[in-house]
Amino acid sequence: MPWKGVKDPYKIWLSEVMLQQTRVEQGMGYYSRFLERFPTVDILAKSPDNQVFKLWEGLGYYSRCRNLIATAQKVSFELGGRFPNTREGLLSLKGVGPYTAAAIGSFAFGLPLAVVDGNVFRVLARIFGIHEPIDQPKGKKMLESLAQELLDEKNSAIYNQAIMDFGAVVCKPQQPLCKGCPFQKKCIANQQSFQAVLPRKSKKTKIRNRYMYYLQLESKGKQLVRERAGKDIWQGLFEFILLEHDEPLDEKYLHTLSHWGIKTTKLKKEMLGLSEEIVHQLSHQKIHCRILRVNIDQQIDLEGYQWKSKTAIRQLPFPRLITRYLGW
Repeated sequence: MPWKGVKDPYKIWLSEVMLQQTRVEQGMGYYSRFLERFPTVDILAKSPDNQVFKLWEGLGYYSRCRNLIATAQKVSFELGGRFPNTREGLLSLKGVGPYTAAAIGSFAFGLPLAVVDGNVFRVLARIFGIHEPIDQPKGKKMLESLAQELLDEKNSAIYNQAIMDFGAVVCKPQQPLCKGCPFQKKCIANQQSFQAVLPRKSKKTKIRNRYMYYLQLESKGKQLVRERAGKDIWQGLFEFILLEHDEPLDEKYLHTLSHWGIKTTKLKKEMLGLSEEIVHQLSHQKIHCRILRVNIDQQIDLEGYQWKSKTAIRQLPFPRLITRYLGW
C-alpha cells in the first residue's frame, strides 16, 4: 500500500479519509490520482470544489469529500498549511474522528494513541473473548480502552501497524489462520470455537428502497442538469431532472412531460429511449432507477436546472449510478 510507512500527515489523512467504508483495492487508485493532481494540502485547498468532486466521482460517501475540502481549507488558510500535532487539534478538523486522529497522530507525529480499526476490533475481541457488540457504545469503548492499555507507547506507529496487519493477514474475518497463530493457546475464541461469531454486532441495518427516475432532456446539443443541494445523498454532485416516488412508476406515467414539471404543450418531443432498471446499492439504501432520454425542439426554463453542453457536463461530478449509465 503506497501510504504504508509514510509520515506526511497530509498523505496519511488523505488515505484514511478515502479508506473509510471503501475497499483498499478501490481506494489505492483514487489515492494515487489525488496526490498527482493535489500533491499538497495547499493545492487541494485552493482547487475548485467541482474539480475535487470530479476526481472523487465513483468513490461514494460524498460527505467525505465535502469534509476533505473543508479540512484542507482550514489547514491551509487558518493553520499555515500544517496539520495539528495533538489529538485535540486533529479532532477539531472536519470529518476527523478518534480513529483518524489516532492514525495521523501515531503515524505522523509518534503520539501514543491506539489506532483501532476493524482489524484491531476483531483481534482483541477474539483473543480476549469479548462478546459485547462492537457497534454499540459499551462494546466499542471497552475495546478502545483495551487497545490503548496494550499499546507500546514508545513505538506506537510500529505497534499499530503490526496489529492491523495481523488482523488483515492472520486473524481474518473468514477462515482465520488459527493453526499458525502465535496467540493460539491464549485466544479465548480459538479455545471455545467462537472465531466465526466474534466480534459481535447487535443487528443488521434496515435497507431503505428508493425509486428515482431521471429525465435526460436534450435540446440543440445541450441538456438540463442541476447540482444536488440539501442534506440527502450525493450533495454537491450533478444530476438530470429528477422525479422520486415511494413506489415503482409505470412507463406511461414517465412519458408524460407534465409529470416532470414541464407544463408547456407547444413542444415537439422525440422519445430517445428508456433505460432498464438500474439498481445501485448504498450502505443503508437501495436505489432503483430508470433514465428517460427525450429531445425537444426548444430550450425551456425549469427552476433549479441549467442547460449545459455535453462537453461541459463531462467535466461535472455525477453520482456513480449516472456515470455507469452514460458509460463514463
